Amino acid sequence: MKKLALILALALPLVMTAQQKDEQEKAPQKTYKPSAKLKTLQDSVSYAVGLDVYQNLKQNMGDFGINFDIFVKAIGDAQKEKPGYTTEQMQQVFQAYQAEQQRLYNIKVEKNLAEGRKFLEENKNNKSVIVTESGLQYKVIKEGTGKKPDINSTVKCHYTGTLIDGTKFDSSHDRNQPITMPLNQLIKGWGEGLQLMKEGATYMFYIPNELAYGQQQAGIIPPGAAIVFEVELLEVVENQK
Repeated sequence: MKKLALILALALPLVMTAQQKDEQEKAPQKTYKPSAKLKTLQDSVSYAVGLDVYQNLKQNMGDFGINFDIFVKAIGDAQKEKPGYTTEQMQQVFQAYQAEQQRLYNIKVEKNLAEGRKFLEENKNNKSVIVTESGLQYKVIKEGTGKKPDINSTVKCHYTGTLIDGTKFDSSHDRNQPITMPLNQLIKGWGEGLQLMKEGATYMFYIPNELAYGQQQAGIIPPGAAIVFEVELLEVVENQK
């Protein structure tokens, strides 16, 4: 929780590197224009710091939330040099918060693991779905006729990734830009699944969490989640057998 305790101290960067100072001096200077409500630079800086602190708090506290009436009171108490907590008590509070966050995280992980196992157990009963020894499930949408990659290959692919409830979290199609990546730098489910494909093929991968991102949060992908990818292998860019 040291990060939270340092938010106020980090709200404004007070030290610039020599390079940053040089860049600032070379950049066109903009004249500060006070807003109608904030007539001095000091007031504007104070307001900007408040916004920055709130944004950091929101990002770091997540769903736990902050009681802002108490938060403002604590700032006032500190300004009056009459804090309601000693440093030791603050550390105890932060430790309790970390423990509670970990408990809530564990509950979320267990829920996602259970939902993923149920989904994959039901999905494997689909006659078109093939299950590998590792637990990866895949379905052939279209077979290819070109080269097959190996684990040392670099591949060019189009893909769409979704959660098991159908929520889309990423798509190269939406960006109209396929990815080109070494196979051994991709998640295990992709690394295994793509080696089953030939250029021109399109497969659906149903990937258990241990072959995806494990019990870590990855963007909007929840911790412990099974995920689904539709992958088109466009080209084996390199094949270093």
